[in-house]
Amino acid sequence: MTRWMRTALGWLLELDRPAPLRPEAEIAAEVERNYRWNFAVNLLDGASFWFGASFMSSATIVPLFISKLTPNPLALGLAAVIAQGTWYLPQLFTANAVERLARKKPVVVNLGFFTERLPLLVLVLAALVAGEAPFLALALFFVGLTWHGLGAGVVATAWQDLIARCFPVNRRGRFFGITMFVGIGMGAAGAVLSTWLLEVLAFPANFVVLFALATTGITLSWVFIALTREPVQAVTKTWQDNRQFWAGLPAILRQDHNFRRFLLARLLQAGGGMGLGFVTVAAVQRWQVPDSTVGLYTAAMLGGQTAGNLAFGFLADRYGHKLSLEIAGLSTTLAFAIAWLAPAAAWYFLAFALLGLSAGAGIVSGILVVFEFGDPARRPTYVGLVNTGLGLVNMVAPLAGAGLAGISYNLLFALCASINLVALVALRWWVQEPRWANSPSPT
Repeated sequence: MTRWMRTALGWLLELDRPAPLRPEAEIAAEVERNYRWNFAVNLLDGASFWFGASFMSSATIVPLFISKLTPNPLALGLAAVIAQGTWYLPQLFTANAVERLARKKPVVVNLGFFTERLPLLVLVLAALVAGEAPFLALALFFVGLTWHGLGAGVVATAWQDLIARCFPVNRRGRFFGITMFVGIGMGAAGAVLSTWLLEVLAFPANFVVLFALATTGITLSWVFIALTREPVQAVTKTWQDNRQFWAGLPAILRQDHNFRRFLLARLLQAGGGMGLGFVTVAAVQRWQVPDSTVGLYTAAMLGGQTAGNLAFGFLADRYGHKLSLEIAGLSTTLAFAIAWLAPAAAWYFLAFALLGLSAGAGIVSGILVVFEFGDPARRPTYVGLVNTGLGLVNMVAPLAGAGLAGISYNLLFALCASINLVALVALRWWVQEPRWANSPSPT
C-alpha cells in the first residue's frame, strides 16, 4: 500500500482522532442516553435498505434477470456463489484491523460508501445494455454484484461490532427483530411493486427500473446509518500483528468447545442451502409460471421473513438465539422438502414463506448469537471465524447445487432437506445456548 493510500485510508477511518479510556459505567450510561436515537436511525436504515434490496432479490429477481441473458445453469450457480458468499468471506480478514479501532462507525459509513453503495450503479448499467449486448450485460452484472457483495463484507465486521456497542445484550433481539420487521415489510411492498414493474414494462426496461430503485433505497440507508451515535471505546486489547492473529485462531477453536460445535452446526446449515438459488428457476421450468408470479414468490418470502424477524427478536431476548436457529433449521428442511415433492406450483408459495422465516432467524439470531461467545474485545474475531467460514461454504455449495440441478432438481432439493435435518439435530443436542453456558462444554 502506497503512502498516499495509507493517508487516505487513515482519513476515512478517522485514525487521528483520540479515544480516551473511559470506565464501563460511563460507556453504559452513554449507550442508555442514545438508545432511542440509535434505535430510530438504525430502524430507518433497515427499512430503506430492505426496501431497496427487494428489487435485487438473490432468490428471485437476480435469477430471473440472468435467465434472460443466458440459459447456462452455471451462471445461476455463480450468482448464488456471489450472493451467498461474498458478504461473509472477507470478515475474518478484517477482524484484526477492526479490533484495533476505537471507532467502528467510520469503517461502516466512510469506507462503506465506496465499497458497498457505489457499485450498485453498475447493475443499472448492466440492465441498460442487456437488450443489445447480453454478454456484456452479464459481465457487468457480475462485476457490480461481486463488488457490492465483497464491499459489504469488508465493512460487515465493523458494522456488527457497532451494533453490539450501541444496544445492550438483552435488547439486541427486539431491536433487530423490530428493525427487520419494518425493513422486510418495506421489502414486501417493494416486491409487490416489482411484480407490477415486471408485468407492465418490457425487458430490459423493467430491470433498469428495478435496479435503479435498489440503488436508491440502499443509498438512502447509508444516510440514516451515518447518523448513529457510537459509544467510542478505547482499545484495551493487546496489540498483535497479522501473523500473531492468524496463529492464535486454532487455539480459540481448541479451547472454546461450545463455540467450535456451534460453528460446525452453522457450516452444515450453510451447506444445506446450496439449492436456494434454484427454487425459483425450478418453479418456472416445471410449471411455466409467468414472470409476475416470481414477484409474488418474493412477496411470500419477504412475508415469512417479516413475521420471523419480529417473532425471533423477542423470542431470542427471552430464551436465547439458539432456539430461534433451531426453528429456522426446521423451516428450511420443510421448505426444501416442499420444493422437492410439491404437486403444484401453488405449493412454492409455502416453500418461499418458510425460506423467508428461516432467513429471518438467520438475520436476527444468526448474527447476534455470535456476539455472546468469547470476550467482547475479541468479538470481531469470533464474528470473522463464523462468517468467513460460512462464506467459504456458501461459495462452494451453490456450485455443487448447480451440478446437481443439471442432473435433477428433485435430487438437489432432497439432499438440501436431508442436510438441514442433520444440522438441526446437531444444533439442538450438541450446542449449548451461549448466554447461559457458564463454562465450556466438555470435549
